[in-house]
Amino acid sequence: MAIKSLSIRISEETLHKLHIVADYEGRSANSQILILIRDCIEKYEEKHGEIKIG
Repeated sequence: MAIKSLSIRISEETLHKLHIVADYEGRSANSQILILIRDCIEKYEEKHGEIKIG
């Protein structure tokens, strides 16, 4: 599986808060975002079933 890059627009305040949460969890901001995305997908799939790709 290829790793893709994603750009987002985020306020300076929100980015700063993200860094604080990530530091607390012992993660980089990137890793924290990946975990949040993974958790969101898992929650969606619990409710709606597995997302089929392809």
